This record gives sequence, C-alpha cells and structure tokens, in this order.
Amino acid sequence: MTNLGEPEESPALRSASERLCLNLSRGLHAAAQPLAILRASLGASQTDRLSLFELRELAANSAAEVERVCTLFSALQQLVSIESVEPHLSPTPIAPLLAHVADGVELLFKAGGMTLSAELPETCPPAVIDGARTQQALSSVLVVAHGVSRAPDRVELTATSCSGSVQVVVRNPNSLVDALSAEAQLGMAIAEASIRSQKGSFSWSPRPFNVQIQLLTAPMAHP
Repeated sequence: MTNLGEPEESPALRSASERLCLNLSRGLHAAAQPLAILRASLGASQTDRLSLFELRELAANSAAEVERVCTLFSALQQLVSIESVEPHLSPTPIAPLLAHVADGVELLFKAGGMTLSAELPETCPPAVIDGARTQQALSSVLVVAHGVSRAPDRVELTATSCSGSVQVVVRNPNSLVDALSAEAQLGMAIAEASIRSQKGSFSWSPRPFNVQIQLLTAPMAHP
C-alpha cells in the first residue's frame, strides 16, 4: 500500500488551489498503483492462457484493486466539490453534532476492541459552520483515528469553547503509526478542506495521532 509520509509542516501557508493541486496529485499517484496492477494482470496475453478457475481467481483478486481505485476517485471528487461549491454557513450547536458523529462510529471502535471517549461541553456558543461538511470532516478524522489505533487504545474526542471559537481535538496518545495510507491521507485532506472552506483552522500530526480543529462561533448578542 502506498504511504505518503507525514503532513506538510506548514499547510496553512498554502493557498486553497495549491493544496487542491497537491492533494489531486497525491490521489492520482496513489491510483496509478492499482491501475498498473490491473493493466498488467488483465491483458489478453495474460488471460488467454488461464483456466476458468484461474480466471475466477483473477477476477476476485482484481476486485480489491478496482474498489481501491473507486475509493480514491471518490475522494478526489469530494476534494474538487469542496473547493468549487460554497458552504452553507449558519449558527449550529456543536455539542449535539459531535455527539451524533461519535455515535455514528462508536460500533466501529467497539468491534476493534478500542474505546472512543467523547468529552463535550454542556454549554457552548453555536459555531458558524456548514453542518453537513463539518459532520463529514469529523467522521473522516475519526475513521482515520480508528485506522491508526489498536486494541485496547482509547481515542479521545474533546471540545472546548474559547473567545470567538470552539476547539475540537481528536487524539490517541498511544498511536505509533509513522505514515498514513493514501486513502487515509486523502481522508485527512478532505477533512482539512472542509474545515478551511468554513474559515476554520485544521492541523494534525501522525505520531502520536492528534488533530486540532478550530471553528468560529457566532457573535454574542448584546442586550
């Protein structure tokens, strides 16, 4: 599986178009590997000599490569859509959204013998966000966090309110993965693009896995 190394040291310095081009290039590079495998194994010169049993086995083995290409292509589509379509921003209660995202992946963590711990504030000013994009971004981050974790790891999801913003943190202090797969890298790129499109900030490190997201909150109403 292709590994793309650690994240850029200063992604905030890149423009949206530069980040998009970089991520598209990474995705295309990752897709080239399964496509090369399919091209080499499905050529007429290779398949003409195979028995029916061998052809069925080849088809089964090729399905995984086709699925990987589809996954990478879908990620590239999402990146282009995020950068080309304006978000629908509105004041949104953040704690219920985070709880909903955590509930959506909780079974995934349990099945792997891991724990997802969500510590959410009882009161928090609404964040000015696109709810669907933020939910997608956080789900992507948690899926990647699951992928770099092992039983009996504990992944923490926390949110704290500060002046003018809400900080959301996803971390696993015990994760020891040095580099992410191409699919995981694109998942993080989608999450980053989603948050930045809403004027939020996004930073992360792989070892230990730690993601920090800053979302702007609605101005306080004055009496």
